[in-house]
Amino acid sequence: MARLLGPDFISLQVRDFFTSRAFYTETLGLGVDSRFDTPDFVLFDSSTIPFALSEAKISLDEASNPGWGIALWIDCDDVDELGARLKAARATIIKPPFDGPFGRTLVFADPDGYQITANENPWDRFPLGGGQQR
Repeated sequence: MARLLGPDFISLQVRDFFTSRAFYTETLGLGVDSRFDTPDFVLFDSSTIPFALSEAKISLDEASNPGWGIALWIDCDDVDELGARLKAARATIIKPPFDGPFGRTLVFADPDGYQITANENPWDRFPLGGGQQR
């Protein structure tokens, strides 16, 4: 019987590809996988689930809030530093850094209004059972 194994790839469709690409690379600091960097698509260099942006294939202007109802969390090694970087870039910060059940957390919006949660996953620093790290 076929079985789903879990998320394998995440890609956000964006209104202005170049503005969004700059936000994710320059403001957030994500690296680019040069094998997948075209004028309308970029795959970021990620150590977790592959993450990408693409030029919108639909009219996002018809969506009052893109991604509404989706919770997108991105692992971060220093939420406070990211929060300061976002503040300096005048990005929309929805919830400033706080301590939550999943570690130090920050919620912000990208140029299209996608709400993104960055968190310092406490399990990244502490071994799971058997001494293995995630």
